[in-house]
Amino acid sequence: MIERPRATAAQIASRANDRKICPFAVRRHRLVRKVSSDEKQLIQECLAGRTEAFGELVLRYQDRLYNALYRILSSADDARDVTQESFVQALQKLKTFRGQSAFYSWLFRIALNAAASHQRRTRRKASSIDAGRERAGSDPVDPRPDTAPSHALEAQERHESVQLALSQIPAEFRVPLVLKEIEGLKYQEIAAILGCPIGTVRSRIHRARVELRQRLEALLREPKSPMPRK
Repeated sequence: MIERPRATAAQIASRANDRKICPFAVRRHRLVRKVSSDEKQLIQECLAGRTEAFGELVLRYQDRLYNALYRILSSADDARDVTQESFVQALQKLKTFRGQSAFYSWLFRIALNAAASHQRRTRRKASSIDAGRERAGSDPVDPRPDTAPSHALEAQERHESVQLALSQIPAEFRVPLVLKEIEGLKYQEIAAILGCPIGTVRSRIHRARVELRQRLEALLREPKSPMPRK
């Protein structure tokens, strides 16, 4: 079981909201990558009344979107709620999709705004952060085939350290880092999603990488708690 990070995006959003700033809100901006032909076909079918076509888009992207939101929000429950809300909003707004971006980029912009709204609605108390039951069966999907116990343990430890360090980085730097390193988006796409210049995106990602490395090094220097005796 992966332990809950000490600091979460919810706490950051709470402090930002007190200053009338939301770290996840994005402005409308033209995206750069075109929608694929098969996605365009599914969208057209859905708009024509075959709503199950949208279900194919959900199956295609739900794990990917959840994983990214989990790393941004540092909460399995929040990530799951925002993922569901994002697809609901995407279906409602589908007729506004003009195909000037990849469908996933458009969806992710909706997800970031949904995360902003979710953080404004829900202010999780510190006690809920340590509730292990929130994580049961909800960790990000790992598509890698490695299943050896030793590998799984090492991977879990790495995941814990990275997620903890990532959760401690301010959201304005964490979000573009996730988009770049985890989602594999180009700087132009990230700039379009976040509604800021490419230079700002590069600067924020650079700072996020520096902070992530520093926090990981600090975590590695911390002595591990000894195993309890039976």
